[in-house]
Amino acid sequence: MLVARRSVSGTASRARLRVGFILARRFTLCAFANFVDVLRLAADEGDRSRPILCEWSILSDRMEPVASSCGVVVQPDARFGDPARFDYVVVVGGLIDEIPNLSPQLMDFLKRAAAARIPLVGVCTGAFILHRAGLMNGYRCCVSWFHHADFLEQFDGLTPVSDQVFIIDRDRLTCSGGASSAHLAAQLVEKHVGTAPARKSLQIMIMDGDVRAEKPQPGSPLDLVSTDDAVRRSLLHMRQSIEVPLTIAEIARRVGLAKRSLERRFERSLGRSPSECYMSMRLAEADLLLRSTDQTITVIAAATGFCDVSHFTRTYRRYRGTLPDRTRLRPIGED
Repeated sequence: MLVARRSVSGTASRARLRVGFILARRFTLCAFANFVDVLRLAADEGDRSRPILCEWSILSDRMEPVASSCGVVVQPDARFGDPARFDYVVVVGGLIDEIPNLSPQLMDFLKRAAAARIPLVGVCTGAFILHRAGLMNGYRCCVSWFHHADFLEQFDGLTPVSDQVFIIDRDRLTCSGGASSAHLAAQLVEKHVGTAPARKSLQIMIMDGDVRAEKPQPGSPLDLVSTDDAVRRSLLHMRQSIEVPLTIAEIARRVGLAKRSLERRFERSLGRSPSECYMSMRLAEADLLLRSTDQTITVIAAATGFCDVSHFTRTYRRYRGTLPDRTRLRPIGED
């Protein structure tokens, strides 16, 4: 069991950044760990981990251990209490099925924090929890491409942003989880503690030191959103098999359909064939690699499932109307 290293106390403190964490049941461990480790590394000189410049607490109403989605358990170290003792309250979400099981006390604390104008941070599906509490109306919200369709199903009329790693919209901050949690935390450290501690944290964690909110998420093209369960599962199989593409027949077998039946469902749901969607996904990954890495065209071709550079180049030119090298020269976001 993991036990929180530091509680935010009522005594005099040198801390410039005070954060309260709320961990949902079966929360995503890496999203929490990335966020809190940036604070830990920025809080002290070297790697001594003393909570001097940053303080943090794991909050709970009943002080019971909270299990993450991978089974690792974290012990809270403070009750909810007064939200005004924090500069930020961070909600770390996880498995969507657990969101309806949130306690009334947790929801009440979030509402009191919002009323006190304490900035609220939704990490991973923590954005879902903030919406469920009615605290995201009128705010832009970042959601992982992986949960884009789930968000649309649960919150009718709200359009999440799934092409950025995080969003800061006034006193609501949301991120897609994973490594983006560290980059959002680094933004807060830079604002309250300084640029050097923020940079130091990311460097020690072997992460890129200058990731801004507008950086695109690696993931699926956003037009590939469907309410058809078989289509959604097929898209997930495609996403998980970019480097070594599956045949459409194999994807159909995995979702329990005949190939022709799956093709009809794609046409009804997305107006495109499975093959077209798969190619769109692979080329979107190629675009991301071209614009955000210095990998060679040969490596990118292999990473996106093409047998050789010439095949990749021909296909890329047919669909994009330009050569891969020319895309590499364009800034991100320029079409």
